[in-house]
Amino acid sequence: MTALEKRNYSQEEYLMLEESSLERHEYFQGEIFAMAGESPSHDLIGGNLRTELNVALRSRPCRVHGGDMKLKVEATGLMTYADVSVICEESRFEKTSSGVVLLNPQVIFEVLSKSTAGYDRGEKFAQYRQMPSLLEYVLISQYAVFVEHFTLEPDGRWALVSYGSLKESFTLETLPVTLALRDLYLKVDWE
Repeated sequence: MTALEKRNYSQEEYLMLEESSLERHEYFQGEIFAMAGESPSHDLIGGNLRTELNVALRSRPCRVHGGDMKLKVEATGLMTYADVSVICEESRFEKTSSGVVLLNPQVIFEVLSKSTAGYDRGEKFAQYRQMPSLLEYVLISQYAVFVEHFTLEPDGRWALVSYGSLKESFTLETLPVTLALRDLYLKVDWE
């Protein structure tokens, strides 16, 4: 990710710029960063994930949000976009001049790219962990069959289980929904 013009932006300036931008950006501590574009594999995985979640949750009061839903970590001020987020309780939004920002996702998914994998596993996850509502975090590789599923344990630690075969499935305990890796990677053309 690259920063825009080096200066401090207010949250309102960021929101105004974001509203008229063709690209998506993150906002943190006065800086605005361009987010990486999506590859065909990234797009397919995100679409497959949203489809599976929407079908599994269609009769429940859960909402599945895609990559256009802006999230805010209230504790740190980070404003970003997750590839997919899910909430099954009453949504909390911060109203802004350009719309709303979701404050309380319960599950967040990121599809990893080469340029963002380290950030998504490290600093971005550290920021997300400041959200009291977040109970599960899932990272999905777009270059190989590989899923990392983090779950918040009762003692406050985050447990990680990894999956690397199209024959495997994992369960999002928060929802509860079981996702098969073969469905997440459906029609992905491996390069």
